[in-house]
Amino acid sequence: MLINWEAFLQVFVAAIVGAAIVVTFYSLGLRLLVTGGRPPLVSPAEFTDAITVISDKQKRRAEKAVAKAAKKNPLSDGQKRLALAAAYACFAVCAAAVLGALLLILFNH
Repeated sequence: MLINWEAFLQVFVAAIVGAAIVVTFYSLGLRLLVTGGRPPLVSPAEFTDAITVISDKQKRRAEKAVAKAAKKNPLSDGQKRLALAAAYACFAVCAAAVLGALLLILFNH
């Protein structure tokens, strides 16, 4: 059995670069989403063993803090819309990278 080390290295580098691109664009998208005034506030799920469940009072306090922080945002409405559009574009890049990788796996013989 002969190992093609050059091909192995190409796949390794492509995997590292692809992972870095997806992580970078996803984190940038989250940052732009918060900058645009839509912070992702996630309600507690039913998995009490996996996550910390907060009370309704704590949830209302967190929502109030999010609303207060959104009011302090110095960006204009146009800048917020631009940040949201850029956030969605970053998420689209992530989705395209994942779908492209899946297509390469499925259709590359």
